[in-house]
Amino acid sequence: MSVLIKLYLIFTQIGLFAFGGGYAVLPLIQRYVVEQEGWLTILEMTDVVSISQMTPGPIAINSATFVGTKVGGLLGAIVATLGNITPQFIIMMIFSYFIFGNREIPFINKILKGLRPGIIGLIAIAAITMFQSSIFPEGSFSLVAAIAFIVGFGLKAFKNIDLMVLIPIGAALGIILNLFR
Repeated sequence: MSVLIKLYLIFTQIGLFAFGGGYAVLPLIQRYVVEQEGWLTILEMTDVVSISQMTPGPIAINSATFVGTKVGGLLGAIVATLGNITPQFIIMMIFSYFIFGNREIPFINKILKGLRPGIIGLIAIAAITMFQSSIFPEGSFSLVAAIAFIVGFGLKAFKNIDLMVLIPIGAALGIILNLFR
């Protein structure tokens, strides 16, 4: 099977189960892209997530684009992105028909109530995995990453600093701390 077809099929599967937004889908991306196919290392996956945060657009689509670029160049980026959005597009067309058609479907509400706790679990898994791969890259402790984490977490949690301010602070902190290594 060609790599482009494989990219499309894998990201179609990811897009089909992308309930709960980008963070909830990260474990799926990790499973297929890192563990199953070996297209990225866990460290590269963390970099993709970081870059996807800084670029406009949904994290799952940005991740598909970055992975597609690495695996298949520009055409790979297009194929992976299309694979990711195809099921979402179809699902949204169906949901919008019912939502804007003022049709109440009780079983959809029940499905969504069941999905919420599962989505929170997926987000937690993504956060733990990203934390581990950032603070302990390749199995060794990174003091620079730990300091950046503590500063970023503290600024957001206790000072409620806007994310648009935290991103350049994190980048500057990474540069400064790595100068002293």
